[in-house]
Amino acid sequence: MPLTPFSINVPRALTWDASSRTLCILDQRRLPGEVVQVELRTLDAVDDAIRSLAVRGAPAIGVAAALGLVAAFSHGEIPSRDALLAGIDRLSASRPTAVNLPWAMARLRRVVDAGDIGGAERLDALAAEAERILAEDEAMCFAIGQHGAALIPDGARVLTHCNAGALATAGIGTALAPVYTAVAAGRRVSVIADETRPLLQGSRITAWELTQTGVPVTVCTDGMAASLMREGAVDLVIVGADRIAANGDVANKIGTYSLAVAARHHGLPFYVAAPTSTIDAATPDGAAIPIEQRDADEVRRFGTRQLVPTLALVYNPAFDVTPSALVTAIVTNAGIWRPPYRFSP
Repeated sequence: MPLTPFSINVPRALTWDASSRTLCILDQRRLPGEVVQVELRTLDAVDDAIRSLAVRGAPAIGVAAALGLVAAFSHGEIPSRDALLAGIDRLSASRPTAVNLPWAMARLRRVVDAGDIGGAERLDALAAEAERILAEDEAMCFAIGQHGAALIPDGARVLTHCNAGALATAGIGTALAPVYTAVAAGRRVSVIADETRPLLQGSRITAWELTQTGVPVTVCTDGMAASLMREGAVDLVIVGADRIAANGDVANKIGTYSLAVAARHHGLPFYVAAPTSTIDAATPDGAAIPIEQRDADEVRRFGTRQLVPTLALVYNPAFDVTPSALVTAIVTNAGIWRPPYRFSP
């Protein structure tokens, strides 16, 4: 039986009820200890969920923002055009680096700006567009899996960073989509998940997701990855991306750049998997990508425990940029791209 976007059973980052226009997310801040579904009813709730990383991952943020905007305005008075545009502007600014977010919001803005239609009709059109974004993301993940599985041989030991699996998307993921597709095809694949400090998306989220799907996973701290490569315990690295510049430079979770450097030194392929919507051809190179700076307390504290002296300064960028020269290939829903990378609008 051929694979379909829904024949690979993975946890879902979000669910959408089209009839009631209800958006629920899996609160990823609570993993792995608690599995909690949260309904996002208001614009405040959607904005907070994105900023606080209750929902995270570039594709999932774009989908959640689009559906969340519709949900927030569907359970009260019919919103004005100005109210919708203000909501779009607000969600567009909730996180600056992931290009999927402004991409999705720009699509909704075009709907609001198109023609002279009434409030209820405009909201229906927005809902239809948001649902197209959802369906496209599901199909995109499946296509990335189909293309990228060719890079995952039988017996592969795959190192990944942060979470670019199903929980970062509306489908089966980006970086983990080729893994899931290869496993579904009968190949033996295991994953090494970087812990991904300071918020531990690798150990908390990727490891949980993989255990739910039955894929063998080993967690290592970020500083252990290079040693594992030297020991011959890694066959390839595959990560996601929050933005890819026109020249192929890649912004991804902080720590990705060091993995790319280590992979190059040890002669290992370093793959990036992302949808074409993550490619920002208007940004010429990595130096032009805005990098989100996050709260120092994410490094300074772990829960209620203080880990860093009060007088010490903290450096906490959410992302770093990997130069295209270190990227072996970029796997998208449109196929596999290899250097030299020249993405045009």
